Amino acid sequence: MVEKTFKITSSDGVHARPATVLVQNAGKYASDSNLHYKEKAVNLKSIMGIMSLGIPSGAEVKITAEGSDEQEAIEHLATTMKNEGLGE
Repeated sequence: MVEKTFKITSSDGVHARPATVLVQNAGKYASDSNLHYKEKAVNLKSIMGIMSLGIPSGAEVKITAEGSDEQEAIEHLATTMKNEGLGE
């Protein structure tokens, strides 16, 4: 399993449009990808799961990937976080 931690820099937190892009990108990989916030973890391939976390600006989140293409998946998702202006 690989993981990366991010600080949410978007003033809107994690909202629907960038969350949709994250879900689409997570769906390209066979690995199980999860988004962790506080004590909760949700499947990164579930838009409802991500939105249910209500992640605000300034929050710290962790993305994990586990599976045959986990390294590729985590790198792509990290790039997506930056490109969507979500976090770094």
